[in-house]
Amino acid sequence: MSSSRPFRLLTISEAAEYLAISERSVKRLIARGDLPCIRVGSALRFAFADLEAFIARNRSGGMFG
Repeated sequence: MSSSRPFRLLTISEAAEYLAISERSVKRLIARGDLPCIRVGSALRFAFADLEAFIARNRSGGMFG
């Protein structure tokens, strides 16, 4: 990777905490194809950039959508 920023993958727990949702909700988003993940063996990991992109895609213009 050419970026000077270190690349770190987040766990389901860390992704859920960052998005302020439950781990179960994260798993639902993955199953629906709304949140990309990376499989490392049997574990799921998340790129911080993918979480930021998810937030940007789901941002609404007004209060409560």
